[in-house]
Amino acid sequence: MLAIKNARLETISNGTIENGTIIIKDGKIFEIGKDIDVSDCDKIIDARGRTVTPGIVEAHSHVGLSESGNGWEGNDTNEGTDPLTPLCRARDGINMRDQAFDNFRKSGITCVGVVPGSGNIIGGTGLALKCKGEIVDEAVVKDPIGMKVALGENPKSNYGNKKKSPATRMANASILREALIKAKQYSEKQAQASDGNQTLERDKQSEALLPVIKKEIPLLIHCHRHDDIVTAIRICNESDIKYVLEHVTDGYLIKDLLKKQNTHCSVGPTLHYGSKVENRDRDFRTAIYFEREEIPFCFTTDHPVVDGRNLILTASIAIQWGMKEENALRAITLGSAEHIGIDDRVGSLEIGKDADLVIWSDTPLEFTSFADITIIDGTIVYEREGR
Repeated sequence: MLAIKNARLETISNGTIENGTIIIKDGKIFEIGKDIDVSDCDKIIDARGRTVTPGIVEAHSHVGLSESGNGWEGNDTNEGTDPLTPLCRARDGINMRDQAFDNFRKSGITCVGVVPGSGNIIGGTGLALKCKGEIVDEAVVKDPIGMKVALGENPKSNYGNKKKSPATRMANASILREALIKAKQYSEKQAQASDGNQTLERDKQSEALLPVIKKEIPLLIHCHRHDDIVTAIRICNESDIKYVLEHVTDGYLIKDLLKKQNTHCSVGPTLHYGSKVENRDRDFRTAIYFEREEIPFCFTTDHPVVDGRNLILTASIAIQWGMKEENALRAITLGSAEHIGIDDRVGSLEIGKDADLVIWSDTPLEFTSFADITIIDGTIVYEREGR
Protein backbone atom coordinates (compact mmCIF):
# COMPACT_ATOMS: atom_id res chain seq x y z
CA MET A 1 0.00 0.00 0.00
CA LEU A 2 1.04 3.59 -0.69
CA ALA A 3 0.24 6.46 1.67
CA ILE A 4 0.43 10.21 1.16
CA LYS A 5 0.33 12.11 4.45
CA ASN A 6 0.44 15.74 5.60
CA ALA A 7 -1.42 16.81 2.46
CA ARG A 8 -3.99 19.42 1.62
CA LEU A 9 -6.50 17.19 -0.16
CA GLU A 10 -8.72 18.87 -2.74
CA THR A 11 -11.29 16.12 -3.12
CA ILE A 12 -13.47 18.10 -5.61
CA SER A 13 -16.60 16.19 -4.55
CA ASN A 14 -16.35 16.58 -0.75
CA GLY A 15 -14.44 19.77 -0.10
CA THR A 16 -10.91 20.25 1.21
CA ILE A 17 -9.22 18.15 3.87
CA GLU A 18 -6.38 19.98 5.61
CA ASN A 19 -3.44 17.93 6.89
CA GLY A 20 -5.05 14.85 5.40
CA THR A 21 -3.92 11.37 4.44
CA ILE A 22 -4.79 9.19 1.49
CA ILE A 23 -4.04 5.46 1.28
CA ILE A 24 -3.82 3.63 -2.05
CA LYS A 25 -4.28 -0.13 -2.38
CA ASP A 26 -4.40 -2.22 -5.57
CA GLY A 27 -4.57 0.89 -7.72
CA LYS A 28 -7.62 2.30 -5.92
CA ILE A 29 -8.19 4.90 -3.22
CA PHE A 30 -8.55 2.74 -0.11
CA GLU A 31 -8.89 5.37 2.61
CA ILE A 32 -8.96 9.15 2.82
CA GLY A 33 -9.27 11.59 5.71
CA LYS A 34 -7.48 12.83 8.82
CA ASP A 35 -5.64 10.90 11.53
CA ILE A 36 -5.32 7.73 9.45
CA ASP A 37 -2.85 5.02 10.56
CA VAL A 38 -0.21 4.46 7.84
CA SER A 39 1.94 1.94 9.70
CA ASP A 40 0.91 -0.93 7.39
CA CYS A 41 1.84 0.96 4.22
CA ASP A 42 4.85 -0.17 2.16
CA LYS A 43 5.66 3.35 0.95
CA ILE A 44 4.87 6.69 2.57
CA ILE A 45 5.12 10.06 0.83
CA ASP A 46 5.23 13.11 3.07
CA ALA A 47 3.47 15.85 1.12
CA ARG A 48 4.76 18.48 3.59
CA GLY A 49 1.58 20.52 3.30
CA ARG A 50 1.45 20.47 -0.49
CA THR A 51 -1.88 20.21 -2.34
CA VAL A 52 -3.07 16.88 -3.72
CA THR A 53 -5.80 16.79 -6.35
CA PRO A 54 -7.35 14.15 -8.57
CA GLY A 55 -5.51 13.70 -11.84
CA ILE A 56 -6.41 16.29 -14.46
CA VAL A 57 -8.79 14.98 -17.15
CA GLU A 58 -8.76 16.33 -20.73
CA ALA A 59 -12.20 15.45 -22.06
CA HIS A 60 -11.73 16.28 -25.76
CA SER A 61 -8.41 15.70 -27.45
CA HIS A 62 -6.72 14.11 -30.44
CA VAL A 63 -3.61 12.99 -28.56
CA GLY A 64 -2.02 9.96 -30.20
CA LEU A 65 -4.13 10.53 -33.32
CA SER A 66 -2.50 13.81 -34.30
CA GLU A 67 1.03 13.07 -33.12
CA SER A 68 3.44 15.74 -31.97
CA GLY A 69 6.17 16.51 -34.51
CA ASN A 70 5.21 13.74 -36.95
CA GLY A 71 3.47 15.76 -39.69
CA TRP A 72 1.29 13.97 -42.23
CA GLU A 73 2.69 10.57 -41.31
CA GLY A 74 1.38 10.85 -37.75
CA ASN A 75 -1.92 12.57 -38.45
CA ASP A 76 -4.78 10.08 -38.34
CA THR A 77 -7.45 12.43 -37.02
CA ASN A 78 -9.86 12.60 -39.99
CA GLU A 79 -10.79 9.95 -42.53
CA GLY A 80 -11.60 12.69 -45.01
CA THR A 81 -12.83 10.49 -47.85
CA ASP A 82 -16.52 10.28 -46.90
CA PRO A 83 -18.68 12.58 -44.76
CA LEU A 84 -20.09 9.53 -42.93
CA THR A 85 -17.54 7.23 -41.29
CA PRO A 86 -19.24 5.85 -38.16
CA LEU A 87 -17.31 2.60 -38.48
CA CYS A 88 -14.02 4.35 -37.69
CA ARG A 89 -12.70 4.02 -34.12
CA ALA A 90 -10.20 6.37 -32.53
CA ARG A 91 -8.65 3.37 -30.74
CA ASP A 92 -7.34 2.01 -34.04
CA GLY A 93 -5.34 5.17 -34.81
CA ILE A 94 -3.72 6.01 -31.44
CA ASN A 95 0.04 5.88 -31.00
CA MET A 96 0.76 5.61 -27.28
CA ARG A 97 4.35 6.69 -27.96
CA ASP A 98 3.21 10.16 -29.01
CA GLN A 99 5.48 12.39 -26.92
CA ALA A 100 2.42 14.39 -25.86
CA PHE A 101 1.51 11.59 -23.42
CA ASP A 102 4.77 12.17 -21.59
CA ASN A 103 4.12 15.92 -21.55
CA PHE A 104 0.64 15.29 -20.17
CA ARG A 105 1.99 13.22 -17.28
CA LYS A 106 4.42 16.02 -16.46
CA SER A 107 1.48 18.43 -16.38
CA GLY A 108 -0.68 16.32 -14.09
CA ILE A 109 -2.99 15.02 -16.83
CA THR A 110 -3.76 11.39 -16.07
CA CYS A 111 -6.77 10.61 -18.26
CA VAL A 112 -7.93 11.79 -21.70
CA GLY A 113 -10.87 11.54 -24.03
CA VAL A 114 -9.61 10.92 -27.56
CA VAL A 115 -12.00 11.53 -30.45
CA PRO A 116 -11.81 11.67 -34.24
CA GLY A 117 -11.57 15.11 -35.83
CA SER A 118 -14.30 17.35 -37.18
CA GLY A 119 -13.73 16.96 -40.91
CA ASN A 120 -16.70 14.61 -41.34
CA ILE A 121 -20.36 14.86 -40.39
CA ILE A 122 -19.91 11.57 -38.52
CA GLY A 123 -16.29 10.81 -37.76
CA GLY A 124 -16.41 7.63 -35.65
CA THR A 125 -16.21 6.65 -32.00
CA GLY A 126 -14.00 8.15 -29.30
CA LEU A 127 -12.67 6.58 -26.12
CA ALA A 128 -11.24 7.45 -22.72
CA LEU A 129 -7.82 6.19 -21.70
CA LYS A 130 -5.10 6.60 -19.11
CA CYS A 131 -1.88 8.41 -20.03
CA LYS A 132 0.31 5.38 -19.45
CA GLY A 133 1.91 2.41 -21.16
CA GLU A 134 2.70 1.36 -24.71
CA ILE A 135 -0.45 -0.57 -25.65
CA VAL A 136 -3.66 1.38 -26.10
CA ASP A 137 -5.90 -1.56 -25.19
CA GLU A 138 -4.27 -1.74 -21.75
CA ALA A 139 -4.87 1.97 -21.13
CA VAL A 140 -8.59 2.07 -21.98
CA VAL A 141 -11.01 3.30 -19.34
CA LYS A 142 -14.11 3.31 -21.55
CA ASP A 143 -14.62 2.59 -25.23
CA PRO A 144 -16.70 4.03 -26.74
CA ILE A 145 -17.50 7.26 -24.94
CA GLY A 146 -19.60 8.44 -27.87
CA MET A 147 -19.90 8.96 -31.61
CA LYS A 148 -18.15 12.06 -32.95
CA VAL A 149 -20.27 14.41 -35.09
CA ALA A 150 -19.36 17.80 -36.58
CA LEU A 151 -21.47 20.71 -37.76
CA GLY A 152 -20.42 24.14 -39.01
CA GLU A 153 -17.49 25.14 -41.15
CA ASN A 154 -15.20 22.12 -41.03
CA PRO A 155 -17.23 19.47 -42.88
CA LYS A 156 -18.79 21.90 -45.35
CA SER A 157 -15.40 23.35 -46.28
CA ASN A 158 -13.73 19.94 -46.41
CA TYR A 159 -16.23 18.55 -48.92
CA GLY A 160 -17.46 21.77 -50.52
CA ASN A 161 -13.92 22.47 -51.70
CA LYS A 162 -14.01 19.07 -53.40
CA LYS A 163 -17.30 19.97 -55.12
CA LYS A 164 -19.06 17.37 -52.97
CA SER A 165 -21.82 17.48 -50.40
CA PRO A 166 -21.97 18.88 -47.77
CA ALA A 167 -21.13 22.35 -49.01
CA THR A 168 -23.60 24.21 -46.77
CA ARG A 169 -24.93 24.08 -43.23
CA MET A 170 -28.23 22.85 -44.69
CA ALA A 171 -26.47 19.80 -46.11
CA ASN A 172 -24.56 19.24 -42.85
CA ALA A 173 -27.89 18.92 -41.06
CA SER A 174 -29.65 16.91 -43.74
CA ILE A 175 -26.86 14.33 -44.02
CA LEU A 176 -26.77 13.83 -40.25
CA ARG A 177 -30.55 13.67 -40.00
CA GLU A 178 -30.79 11.17 -42.87
CA ALA A 179 -28.14 8.91 -41.32
CA LEU A 180 -29.99 8.87 -37.98
CA ILE A 181 -33.37 8.21 -39.60
CA LYS A 182 -31.87 5.39 -41.65
CA ALA A 183 -30.27 3.86 -38.55
CA LYS A 184 -33.57 4.04 -36.65
CA GLN A 185 -35.38 2.32 -39.51
CA TYR A 186 -32.63 -0.32 -39.61
CA SER A 187 -33.09 -0.90 -35.87
CA GLU A 188 -36.82 -1.45 -36.39
CA LYS A 189 -36.20 -3.84 -39.29
CA GLN A 190 -33.62 -5.69 -37.20
CA ALA A 191 -36.21 -6.21 -34.46
CA GLN A 192 -38.70 -7.52 -37.01
CA ALA A 193 -36.09 -9.84 -38.51
CA SER A 194 -35.29 -11.27 -35.08
CA ASP A 195 -38.96 -12.30 -34.85
CA GLY A 196 -38.53 -14.24 -38.07
CA ASN A 197 -40.84 -12.00 -40.06
CA GLN A 198 -38.30 -10.93 -42.67
CA THR A 199 -34.70 -11.20 -43.85
CA LEU A 200 -32.52 -8.16 -43.17
CA GLU A 201 -29.80 -7.05 -45.57
CA ARG A 202 -26.85 -5.90 -43.50
CA ASP A 203 -26.12 -2.15 -43.45
CA LYS A 204 -22.79 -1.65 -41.70
CA GLN A 205 -23.10 2.12 -41.49
CA SER A 206 -26.49 1.98 -39.79
CA GLU A 207 -25.30 -0.89 -37.63
CA ALA A 208 -22.47 1.29 -36.31
CA LEU A 209 -25.05 3.92 -35.30
CA LEU A 210 -27.30 1.52 -33.39
CA PRO A 211 -25.66 2.29 -30.01
CA VAL A 212 -26.62 5.95 -30.61
CA ILE A 213 -30.20 5.11 -31.60
CA LYS A 214 -30.54 2.84 -28.55
CA LYS A 215 -29.20 5.59 -26.26
CA GLU A 216 -26.23 3.45 -25.23
CA ILE A 217 -23.77 6.19 -26.19
CA PRO A 218 -24.17 9.93 -26.94
CA LEU A 219 -23.29 11.96 -29.98
CA LEU A 220 -20.26 14.18 -29.29
CA ILE A 221 -21.16 17.18 -31.42
CA HIS A 222 -18.59 19.73 -32.61
CA CYS A 223 -20.41 23.09 -32.82
CA HIS A 224 -18.99 26.58 -32.29
CA ARG A 225 -21.55 29.04 -33.67
CA HIS A 226 -24.88 29.57 -31.92
CA ASP A 227 -26.94 28.44 -34.92
CA ASP A 228 -24.94 25.21 -35.19
CA ILE A 229 -25.52 24.56 -31.48
CA VAL A 230 -29.26 25.05 -31.99
CA THR A 231 -29.23 22.73 -35.01
CA ALA A 232 -27.43 20.06 -33.00
CA ILE A 233 -30.05 20.24 -30.26
CA ARG A 234 -32.92 20.24 -32.77
CA ILE A 235 -31.73 17.12 -34.56
CA CYS A 236 -31.02 15.21 -31.34
CA ASN A 237 -34.45 16.08 -29.95
CA GLU A 238 -36.07 14.98 -33.21
CA SER A 239 -34.27 11.64 -33.01
CA ASP A 240 -34.66 11.26 -29.23
CA ILE A 241 -30.98 10.47 -28.67
CA LYS A 242 -28.34 11.35 -26.08
CA TYR A 243 -25.73 13.99 -26.86
CA VAL A 244 -23.12 16.33 -25.44
CA LEU A 245 -21.75 19.45 -27.09
CA GLU A 246 -18.13 20.21 -27.93
CA HIS A 247 -16.51 23.70 -28.05
CA VAL A 248 -19.74 25.83 -27.89
CA THR A 249 -17.92 29.13 -28.47
CA ASP A 250 -21.23 31.00 -28.78
CA GLY A 251 -22.86 29.20 -25.87
CA TYR A 252 -23.30 32.41 -23.88
CA LEU A 253 -25.67 33.69 -26.58
CA ILE A 254 -28.12 30.84 -26.03
CA LYS A 255 -27.54 30.07 -22.36
CA ASP A 256 -31.26 29.86 -21.60
CA LEU A 257 -31.77 27.12 -24.19
CA LEU A 258 -28.74 25.19 -22.95
CA LYS A 259 -29.91 25.46 -19.35
CA LYS A 260 -33.36 24.21 -20.33
CA GLN A 261 -31.83 21.26 -22.18
CA ASN A 262 -29.42 20.53 -19.27
CA THR A 263 -26.80 19.83 -21.89
CA HIS A 264 -23.23 19.00 -20.82
CA CYS A 265 -20.67 21.04 -22.76
CA SER A 266 -16.92 21.02 -23.19
CA VAL A 267 -15.84 24.65 -23.58
CA GLY A 268 -12.79 25.61 -25.59
CA PRO A 269 -10.11 25.76 -26.67
CA THR A 270 -10.37 29.22 -25.14
CA LEU A 271 -6.65 29.97 -25.52
CA HIS A 272 -6.64 29.45 -29.28
CA TYR A 273 -6.81 32.49 -31.54
CA GLY A 274 -9.89 33.01 -33.72
CA SER A 275 -8.77 30.81 -36.59
CA LYS A 276 -12.04 30.98 -38.52
CA VAL A 277 -15.33 32.85 -38.59
CA GLU A 278 -17.22 30.48 -36.31
CA ASN A 279 -14.71 30.80 -33.45
CA ARG A 280 -13.29 34.29 -33.96
CA ASP A 281 -15.04 35.63 -30.83
CA ARG A 282 -13.80 32.92 -28.50
CA ASP A 283 -12.95 33.93 -24.94
CA PHE A 284 -14.12 33.01 -21.44
CA ARG A 285 -17.63 34.51 -21.62
CA THR A 286 -19.32 31.19 -22.25
CA ALA A 287 -17.60 29.47 -19.32
CA ILE A 288 -18.43 32.34 -16.97
CA TYR A 289 -22.09 32.35 -18.01
CA PHE A 290 -22.24 28.56 -17.65
CA GLU A 291 -20.89 28.81 -14.10
CA ARG A 292 -23.46 31.47 -13.18
CA GLU A 293 -26.37 29.59 -14.78
CA GLU A 294 -25.20 26.20 -13.43
CA ILE A 295 -24.98 24.68 -16.90
CA PRO A 296 -22.78 21.56 -16.65
CA PHE A 297 -19.45 22.09 -18.40
CA CYS A 298 -15.76 21.34 -18.51
CA PHE A 299 -12.77 22.96 -20.20
CA THR A 300 -10.88 21.52 -23.15
CA THR A 301 -7.74 22.43 -25.08
CA ASP A 302 -8.74 20.31 -28.10
CA HIS A 303 -5.11 19.14 -28.12
CA PRO A 304 -3.15 19.69 -30.34
CA VAL A 305 -5.15 22.79 -31.37
CA VAL A 306 -3.88 24.11 -28.04
CA ASP A 307 -1.23 22.03 -26.31
CA GLY A 308 -2.93 19.96 -23.63
CA ARG A 309 -0.35 21.11 -21.09
CA ASN A 310 -2.26 24.42 -21.10
CA LEU A 311 -5.45 22.92 -19.68
CA ILE A 312 -4.41 23.91 -16.16
CA LEU A 313 -3.57 27.42 -17.47
CA THR A 314 -7.03 27.63 -19.02
CA ALA A 315 -8.60 27.06 -15.62
CA SER A 316 -6.25 29.62 -14.07
CA ILE A 317 -7.23 32.34 -16.53
CA ALA A 318 -10.91 31.58 -15.94
CA ILE A 319 -10.34 32.67 -12.32
CA GLN A 320 -9.00 36.00 -13.62
CA TRP A 321 -12.32 36.36 -15.49
CA GLY A 322 -14.20 35.87 -12.23
CA MET A 323 -14.75 32.12 -11.95
CA LYS A 324 -14.56 30.63 -8.47
CA GLU A 325 -11.37 28.64 -7.95
CA GLU A 326 -13.21 25.49 -6.89
CA ASN A 327 -15.37 25.60 -10.03
CA ALA A 328 -12.36 26.16 -12.29
CA LEU A 329 -10.60 23.15 -10.77
CA ARG A 330 -13.76 21.06 -11.08
CA ALA A 331 -13.96 22.00 -14.78
CA ILE A 332 -10.69 20.13 -15.47
CA THR A 333 -11.30 17.16 -13.17
CA LEU A 334 -14.75 15.90 -12.22
CA GLY A 335 -16.53 18.04 -14.83
CA SER A 336 -14.35 16.55 -17.56
CA ALA A 337 -14.93 13.02 -16.25
CA GLU A 338 -18.69 13.60 -16.25
CA HIS A 339 -18.56 14.87 -19.83
CA ILE A 340 -17.14 11.59 -21.12
CA GLY A 341 -18.99 9.32 -18.70
CA ILE A 342 -16.13 8.10 -16.53
CA ASP A 343 -16.87 9.98 -13.30
CA ASP A 344 -17.45 6.65 -11.56
CA ARG A 345 -13.73 5.99 -12.02
CA VAL A 346 -11.87 9.32 -11.96
CA GLY A 347 -12.22 13.06 -11.40
CA SER A 348 -12.41 13.23 -7.60
CA LEU A 349 -10.68 11.82 -4.53
CA GLU A 350 -13.13 9.24 -3.22
CA ILE A 351 -12.80 5.78 -1.72
CA GLY A 352 -13.05 3.13 -4.46
CA LYS A 353 -12.09 5.41 -7.33
CA ASP A 354 -8.94 4.91 -9.38
CA ALA A 355 -5.84 6.20 -7.63
CA ASP A 356 -5.07 8.90 -10.21
CA LEU A 357 -3.76 11.95 -8.41
CA VAL A 358 -1.22 14.74 -8.43
CA ILE A 359 0.96 16.29 -5.75
CA TRP A 360 1.51 19.95 -6.66
CA SER A 361 4.40 22.21 -5.72
CA ASP A 362 1.91 24.90 -4.68
CA THR A 363 -1.74 25.81 -5.24
CA PRO A 364 -2.54 24.00 -8.54
CA LEU A 365 -4.04 26.97 -10.37
CA GLU A 366 -1.15 29.31 -9.61
CA PHE A 367 0.90 29.98 -12.76
CA THR A 368 4.15 29.16 -10.95
CA SER A 369 2.95 25.75 -9.67
CA PHE A 370 4.23 22.45 -11.03
CA ALA A 371 3.13 18.84 -10.84
CA ASP A 372 5.72 17.37 -8.47
CA ILE A 373 4.41 13.81 -8.58
CA THR A 374 1.84 12.27 -10.91
CA ILE A 375 0.25 8.94 -10.00
CA ILE A 376 -1.90 6.76 -12.27
CA ASP A 377 -3.64 3.64 -10.94
CA GLY A 378 -1.53 3.86 -7.79
CA THR A 379 1.80 3.92 -9.64
CA ILE A 380 4.10 6.94 -9.79
CA VAL A 381 4.49 7.77 -13.49
CA TYR A 382 6.31 11.09 -13.09
CA GLU A 383 8.47 12.82 -10.47
CA ARG A 384 9.80 16.32 -11.05
CA GLU A 385 13.55 16.63 -10.64
CA GLY A 386 14.75 18.97 -7.93
CA ARG A 387 11.35 19.20 -6.27
